[in-house]
Amino acid sequence: MTNIPETGRTPRVQIRLVVIQILVLSLLGTLGGRLWYLQIREGAEYAKEASGNHVQQVVEPAVRGSILDARGVPLADNETRLVVSASRTDLLKQPDDGKAVLTKLAGVLGMTPEDVMLKVRLCDAETPQPCWNGSPYQPIPITDEATAKQALQIRERAEDFPGITAEPEAVRRYPAPGKSNTAQVLGYLSPVTDDELTKAQDTDSPYLRSDQVGRSGLEREYDKELRGKAGVTRYEVDNLGRVIGEAEADAAEPGSNLVTSIDARVQRVAEYELNEAMKEARKQLDRNTNENYKADSGAVVVMEAKTGRIVAMASNPTYDPNAWVGGISAKDYTRLTGKASNYPLLNRAIQGQSAPGSTFKVISTAGAVEAGYDFNGKYPCTSSYSVGGQVFKNFESQSFGSISLGRALEVSCDTVFYGLAHKEWQKDGGINPKKGEPNDYFFKAAHQFGLGKETGIDLPNEVTGRVPDRQWKQSYWDANKDGWCKTGKKDGSYVEKIAYENCLEGNKMRAGDEINYSIGQGDTLVTPIQMATIYAAISNGGTLYDPTVGKAVVSADGKTVTEIKPKSHGKLPISKATLSQMDEALAGVATRGTAAWRFAQVGWPQDKIAMHAKTGTAEVYGKQTTSWFTTYTKDYAVVMTISQGGTGSGASGPAVRNIYDALYGVSDDGRIDKKNALQPTPLTSLPKIQADGTIKSPKISKDPAKQQRLSQEAAPEPDETQAAGTVQQNTNTNRDTRRRRRKRGSRRMCT
Repeated sequence: MTNIPETGRTPRVQIRLVVIQILVLSLLGTLGGRLWYLQIREGAEYAKEASGNHVQQVVEPAVRGSILDARGVPLADNETRLVVSASRTDLLKQPDDGKAVLTKLAGVLGMTPEDVMLKVRLCDAETPQPCWNGSPYQPIPITDEATAKQALQIRERAEDFPGITAEPEAVRRYPAPGKSNTAQVLGYLSPVTDDELTKAQDTDSPYLRSDQVGRSGLEREYDKELRGKAGVTRYEVDNLGRVIGEAEADAAEPGSNLVTSIDARVQRVAEYELNEAMKEARKQLDRNTNENYKADSGAVVVMEAKTGRIVAMASNPTYDPNAWVGGISAKDYTRLTGKASNYPLLNRAIQGQSAPGSTFKVISTAGAVEAGYDFNGKYPCTSSYSVGGQVFKNFESQSFGSISLGRALEVSCDTVFYGLAHKEWQKDGGINPKKGEPNDYFFKAAHQFGLGKETGIDLPNEVTGRVPDRQWKQSYWDANKDGWCKTGKKDGSYVEKIAYENCLEGNKMRAGDEINYSIGQGDTLVTPIQMATIYAAISNGGTLYDPTVGKAVVSADGKTVTEIKPKSHGKLPISKATLSQMDEALAGVATRGTAAWRFAQVGWPQDKIAMHAKTGTAEVYGKQTTSWFTTYTKDYAVVMTISQGGTGSGASGPAVRNIYDALYGVSDDGRIDKKNALQPTPLTSLPKIQADGTIKSPKISKDPAKQQRLSQEAAPEPDETQAAGTVQQNTNTNRDTRRRRRKRGSRRMCT
């Protein structure tokens, strides 16, 4: 018989009890340790966080700084509007996720329920615009054009509109259509995204959920300076949400103002003239296709020659940047991003690439002189040039006999440059170059002139263009060889033959490649801003400046001014003697060359304002020719290009002439009327922003000799109506003048 302890427990039971006791003691020890950690060691930190549960934040958005022109005229500022917004957080608490509320709201606002619901849905990779790309916890604006009556209806019937607010807010305002649009230069805003909030959290410029962020143009480039700092007030509340005190407050700091070198009056003239030139080009017949020119896009740049500052920059097609304010509609988004509208969001002055045509010949001239050719030597300008059975024709098969490089620039003789480029190709070893690196003077000159890379302008998304040198050809061949070899045929169509040739030797520099390159054809691509920078450098003695739009950042109270100084990124690779000879030749283009019918022959005061020009007509496979017109005086460089617009002097010439007329006040008979001159000399001073936000613009003298003395003075802000009237008067005068010049001008079409 087994002995059982007096307790009545077997040894097995006792062991189990001991194990349970150990477990209980272990758990109690762990719990006690955790309580010590939370209440003793980390108690202060958790107490601080717990107190935060009783603090609510109210954010006061900062007023975004204005973007001003050189005289202090607002290009982008703010205005107070009644904004109706929806809170997704509150709407999702409704049984139907807020659909009924949004439907009622649509009725009050005169919108369709579908349009309202599209605005509050969140953007993702599969959701097209319109949608909300900001934080889902931020109020989403439905409209910023609510009337007082509509806002009153929403606020008085708050129980019918849970999650809906109608409040006055400061919203961005851009120039209305018909004024100086400047759309692609200014850019636009949209709400900050969650990803941006996270990335900027630990930087010196963090975002708040209520922030609007610059997405393109100056709004993006100077976003940090313009945005300011939002104010945050922290209130202590009880468990019922009632305010019991104010914890602390950080006052909002308004954003700084950006003063630009843009002159709104010149900008308006540039936009008008570009648009008119394109409209006029569409009326002209392309003799190659027997169809009218399409003139589907274009750009113009007006630059200060001695600083690189941008006085005007226009791109066409354009758009109204106010379309983005308060959220963009589906119709507007489709129009701005669709192929049918030819992508008006693109700033073609810095993002439009095309072959430069004969405007490139200043670079080829520099390369030829560097290779040892005498600028004043004699070179045959024949009607055509033959290489290996292929004939390269001069424009309109004209022949001028033996001429200098300067005269070749004046009359834009292609065959002179064909011959020089072919000789250099042969010296470099032809299609199989000599051992070691070939000289490639023509290609090196392009790189030294700043092509194939960004100019450094203070605008985002500038493209580099292309210099089709040996390195580029090799990398391009590596990327496309398989496709060429697959589709190429020796006896096929033109495209198939080209593919066949590229498959075999597309990585080699052929004679035709260098010949075409010498006159700005072939695979060469440039942008208008690059050409403006080059011709400004020829004007100023050889300095290549970084183009700049921003001139100064000025604090909201005007007390702190940070000027944006001009910066150089190099010098032209030519001697002073060659530069002087080139300058004289380009003046000859305007007086006795291909641009004479736009200047000397129609009353330009060359003795008072020396004009220099170069025309260009670039051929593009499968399209009509691209018009180029590059010019400069001692003060400005003006460059215009029109895609599928025809010849340089024919399509762009009259518009460029009219821009100069407006700048200097030149009348139809060649007289200079200083009263009508918009900016006869570049502005050197800044508008003054007062502590109360008012602006005094710099006094402008029509006498260049007095301008420097007046640069430190200020005058009352000009009356915008009067300024607009002056621009309109100049515009009308220019239009009438252009019509008369077109009738008197030569009927021949020059490059």
